[in-house]
Amino acid sequence: MPELSLAETAELALLLEVSTNIKPGNIDRFHDYEDTKLQHFLASAVLSRGVFERVPDLTIGEAMYAAVKKTSGYSGGNTHFGAFILLLPLIKGHGITGARDAVKQTTVEDAVLFYRAFGETQVRVNKGDEMDINDPASLDMLRAKQMTMLDVMAYSSENDMVAREWTNGFALTRKAADLLKQKDGLGNIQQMFITMMAEYPDTFIGKKFGRDISLAVMHEAQLVLSGKIPIGEFDEQCIRNGVNPGSLADICIAGIFTALLEGWKWDC
Repeated sequence: MPELSLAETAELALLLEVSTNIKPGNIDRFHDYEDTKLQHFLASAVLSRGVFERVPDLTIGEAMYAAVKKTSGYSGGNTHFGAFILLLPLIKGHGITGARDAVKQTTVEDAVLFYRAFGETQVRVNKGDEMDINDPASLDMLRAKQMTMLDVMAYSSENDMVAREWTNGFALTRKAADLLKQKDGLGNIQQMFITMMAEYPDTFIGKKFGRDISLAVMHEAQLVLSGKIPIGEFDEQCIRNGVNPGSLADICIAGIFTALLEGWKWDC
């Protein structure tokens, strides 16, 4: 396989995640949502690459804002916000070890740019949050409290597993990559995804429906993993109920990126 740049690897990770076999509840090559479709994810992946190439010359906050602005101008909305949160430090740090250091170097202005980027999206947030992205006063609060982008992620980490990756050393990204590396080939993305679903309640589902539902979905994924429920049936159930494990999808993208950097072969 040809050697890829970091930007090419990140773009490929986005493309492989969305175009693989069934990932229960999420958009894949077998089904869309009413307002967001496969082609929106494909377009976002392609449009992101130019920003990924500039990451060495940008702060993480600058890259975050640039990525969101570049990819939010079509009808499907911003499809990769959570993935950007993980991919940008991974690109900056050339992998997990460097990403752990990169997030520690973020600044208050990075936090401000992150909030401005967040405000450009329709990403689900907890209602009543003191740091409301829709409240201009939140930017003043960030500056008054001298909160860096890492501080913002720490603030959000209790209820957001993507933010938590910044504070736990990208632990689930590491887990996803290691699961992938057990076996080469695209088919292992589906196996990795359902394994992650069976082990971790998705916080995007939790924000949308409550923690009990996120735990119930995790238990159903365990039945799929044990062969008691067909994955297609589980997928149809999730789609019917509007349940989509979007946070785990973002972590899986980061896992694919990491595995690719470390030699995992998808084309075999």
